[in-house]
Amino acid sequence: MRAILMTLLLIITAVVVYTSVAEGDDGLNEGVGRTGGAMGEYIKGMSP
Repeated sequence: MRAILMTLLLIITAVVVYTSVAEGDDGLNEGVGRTGGAMGEYIKGMSP
């Protein structure tokens, strides 16, 4: 029973940390989207 409780606490902690890091207002997903958009605009602006 104790092992199951510890496993559940570890899983819940991992989910909370992932959610706060990846999906926050300044999370990784938002940062990658902004960076990708900026690179796309830079590439479009290059003249051959």
